[in-house]
Amino acid sequence: MASCGINEIRNKEIINVKTGVRLGYPADVEVDLETGRLVSIIVSGGYKVMGLFGKENDIEIKWENIKTIGDDLIMIEMD
Repeated sequence: MASCGINEIRNKEIINVKTGVRLGYPADVEVDLETGRLVSIIVSGGYKVMGLFGKENDIEIKWENIKTIGDDLIMIEMD
């Protein structure tokens, strides 16, 4: 089974195959410390209108929604 480090995951663009939307790049990951398994990937919410009106909510992508982790992309499926 191939493995991928956190630094490698941060360089992969996330695309929702259900909607075709590019969500961006992972900002953080959540790991279950007991099992050492990846629980979710966090994509940082973008800034609204030149950063003047705050920031969008972060997007949490659960492991169950991740369909494929490729060389350059992470393909997910979620509403």
